[in-house]
Amino acid sequence: MTQSHEVVSTDLEELDITDLSAVDGMIRRATPDVVINCAAYTRVDECETKQDVARKVNVDGPRHLALAVEEQGGRLIHISTDYVFDGTKKVPEPYVEKDAPHPVSFYGKTKLEGELAVREIAKGHIIVRTAWLYGHHGPNFLKTMLRLTLRSPHKEIKVVNDQFGSPTWSYRLALQVARLMEANGRGTYHATSEGHCTWYELAIYFLEKMGISHHVVPCTSADYPTPASRPKNSILENRHLKEEGQNLMMDWKEDLDQFVSLHREDLLQEVA
Repeated sequence: MTQSHEVVSTDLEELDITDLSAVDGMIRRATPDVVINCAAYTRVDECETKQDVARKVNVDGPRHLALAVEEQGGRLIHISTDYVFDGTKKVPEPYVEKDAPHPVSFYGKTKLEGELAVREIAKGHIIVRTAWLYGHHGPNFLKTMLRLTLRSPHKEIKVVNDQFGSPTWSYRLALQVARLMEANGRGTYHATSEGHCTWYELAIYFLEKMGISHHVVPCTSADYPTPASRPKNSILENRHLKEEGQNLMMDWKEDLDQFVSLHREDLLQEVA
C-alpha cells in the first residue's frame, strides 16, 4: 500500500451496530475518513429461525452506519456476499455485478436489503461482494475440515461436491479493499479469488497441502440437507475491478498454497 492509515477497530463489545445512537456516537468521536463494515450475522441456517436478529445486524446495522457516515462525512465500505444470488447459472458461468440479485435464503435476503440501504443513503459507498472466505483468525471451513480429520483420522467425512465457488483468503481481500479505498472506488464490486472448485475439492486440496491423511468423500447437497438453501453456483467474476484496472485477486490455489506455508503450524496448534 502506498499510504499508511490509522485504524480504529471495534468488535461487538465496543460497538453494537444495531444501536443507532451508539453508532452515531462512535462516528462522531472517531471522525473516520472511511468506515469498513465487516460485521454481519453469518450463521446462515440460524438466520432462518432467528430472523429478527439477522435483520437487525444485516439490515439495520448497515443502515445505521450509512446514516452516521453520511451525516458526518466520509465513505462507507460495506462487505456483502454471493448469497444475494440464487446460484442457478450453469457452472462455470459466473455472476457479475450487473446481474439481478435473487437470494434463496433469509440470510441472503437480509444481506441484499443491507446493500440497498447502503446504496440509498451513503453517496460515497463501496459494496464489496465476496465468498467462501477463510483466514488465520476465526472459524472457517478449512479449520473445520482440519479439526474433524485430526480428531477422527479414520472416520469418513462427507463433503458436498455439487456447490461451486472461489475460496478467498481474507488477507487478499483486505489488500483489495485497501486498493479500492486508495483508488477512490465507487459502487459495487465482486472480489473473490480467480478460478473455482467445489467444497469437496477445496477440502482435498487443503488437507493434502497440509500433509494430513484423510477419508474425505464427496456427497451431494441432497445428501447433506440444511435449513437454509445454498446457491449451487457461487462463482463471482471480478468484472468491475478488472474494468478499472484494480483487480488484485489471485488464483485460489496460489493463495491457499501461501496461506498454508505461512500458517500451517499455527493451524495445527489451534485445532489440536
